[in-house]
Formats: sequence, C-alpha cells, structure tokens
Amino acid sequence: MTIKYGKYEIDNGLYLAPMEDVSDYPFRMICKKLGADVVYSEFISSEALIREAEKAFKKMTIKPEEHPIGIQIYGNRIEAMVEAAQIAADKGPDFIDINFGCPVKKVALKGAGSGLLQDVPKMIAMCEAVARAVELPVTAKTRLGWDHKAIEIVEIARQMEAVGIEALALHGRTRAQGYKGEADWEWIARVKEAVNIPVIGNGDITEPRQAVEAFEKYKVDAVMIGRGAIHNPWIFRDAKHYRETGEIAPPPSLEERIDLLLEHLRMSVEYKGERRGVIEMRKHTSGYLKGLPHIARFRSQLVQTDRLDETEEMLLSLKENKMIRDAVKDIEQRHRHKQQPGGDEVITCCATEEE
Repeated sequence: MTIKYGKYEIDNGLYLAPMEDVSDYPFRMICKKLGADVVYSEFISSEALIREAEKAFKKMTIKPEEHPIGIQIYGNRIEAMVEAAQIAADKGPDFIDINFGCPVKKVALKGAGSGLLQDVPKMIAMCEAVARAVELPVTAKTRLGWDHKAIEIVEIARQMEAVGIEALALHGRTRAQGYKGEADWEWIARVKEAVNIPVIGNGDITEPRQAVEAFEKYKVDAVMIGRGAIHNPWIFRDAKHYRETGEIAPPPSLEERIDLLLEHLRMSVEYKGERRGVIEMRKHTSGYLKGLPHIARFRSQLVQTDRLDETEEMLLSLKENKMIRDAVKDIEQRHRHKQQPGGDEVITCCATEEE
C-alpha cells in the first residue's frame, strides 16, 4: 500500500524511527543520504510546546532536504496535544505523529507515551481531537499493549483508523518489555490484516535481510528502523541493495566510514556548538568504527577531547594507519569471497576488535 504525505508517495519505505537525543537534524540527514525514505523529529512534549520552551521549538527545525518528515509529539492532556499539534503543523512537516509508544518511566507513568495504553478511550479521543485540529495527515506510533496480559492492539488500531489516524507505526513489544526480549512481528501482521490504513513495522531490524523479510513475510507497508541505525546508518542503503539484488552489500570501506563520520561530526558541531556537538557524537562514533581491528584504544583516546580540530585530526590519522588499512582490505577480500558461488552467504562482522 502506498503511503501518502501530501505530495509525497512512499512505496515499501524505510523509515528512521523518532528517537530522543538521536534523531536530530544531523543524524536525519546522514540517514537520508544513505537511503532513509521518511524521517521524524525527536519526540517533543506538548506541554513544552505550549509553554514555548526554546529546546522544544529547536527540535521542530526542518530543512527543505529532509522531506518527507513528521514531527512527533507526546503528552497526557488532550487540550495540550491539540494546541501542540497546531503549533507543530505551522513548522512545515508533512505529517504529525502522536507518540503512544515511549516506555520510559518518566513518560509512561505520567500517562503519556505508552502510558495511554492503560486508558484506551482517552488514547482514541486524543487521536480524534488531534486529527480534527490540523489539516496535515495525523499518524500514531505505539506498542502491542501495556503488558502481555493486556494486548488489545488489533482493536486499538481499528479504533484509531475510525477516528482519522492515517497510518500506524507499531513496535512489536509491550511497554512492560521495554527493549528486552524479541519483537513479536506476528502481532504486527495481525494488525496489518485488520485495518485499511498503512502499517509500519518496527522492532529488532538490525540487518538488511530482516528489513526485506518484514515486507515479504509480514506484509507491512513500511519498515521503521531505530536502534539498528544508530551504530549503522548504512543499513538503509544495504537493505535496499539486498531487496534489489538479493546480495549482501560489502561493508563500508575505512575511507567511507571516516568521511561519513567527519561529515556527521561537522554537522553536529554546526547545529549544536563545538563542545556539545563533539560530545554528543560519541554515541555514534563507536558505531561508525565498530568492527575495525585494534580500534578500542583509539576510541578511548577519542572521548578525551571535546574539540573539533583534535577530533578531526585523530579521525584523519586512522586513514593512514597501515595496520588498520591492511586489515580492512582483508575484510573486503573475504566479503568478495563470501559472495562467490559456494561461499557462505553473510559476513556477520567485520573483524574482532582488540579490547
């Protein structure tokens, strides 16, 4: 099913999940560059928006090259959510998304995010009020239920559709699970069969083959990737390559890793300022460098600085490290061998790190 956001039409899309302190403008642009079809803002408190909090408004900054993009809001008061949706709509997104999935205690236990799974009538009333309040498409993201004793997601999805929700992103865990255990995609498939709106599957997509399987086996309309993209933004590109060719793409070269990391770092500094931009990149740096041989000591040195020039210098020095370059060439050769007839299908990692 084609998913429409105004003039944009998305078929079999790969979505970057909204993630607090992760899916900011720099990371969204990196993922867009690597093939993400749709992105979201970090989730934003409705109460912060109606109080005109500066940090909340900055999260709604949208650049022309980011479209299609949604602004995600959360809260426990319907009136505040309506007002926040109207404020967000004026910032130029292609859709407004309501967060009913956040499992974090400070959100869920205050009756917002996945906490609304304990008050389904209020959840549905909120969906209806927000959908009526803005002209943009309104979508929702949620989980299977509060816990395994209260999985009512099929009926919830039907009710959401009835009151105007135009697409549903579903994470295949309950709130009680958090991020433990495995996502249950069978429930996602059941919801897909029960409604006529697009269903976006989410949960445990960390490899290209898993993304393709989600389309083929569970018949979802789009696949949302969250934690699997934090340390591997190439997953969007590689999933599309696998879907088109049936082959696992070669791992990114050392030069590609460093160049992309530097691009991300510089955007982060431009967006956040030098010290904060460098420090907040650390959550991504380990992922960009993961699997490179003898990299653990280098990473420990990298986190000792909060200066852009020093970080750039250290990263550029990696390109000239002969031991690492030779090891990466060996990895690339092994990958080519694996793709030949009779070779194993997948390389599961690049190399063993020195710890």
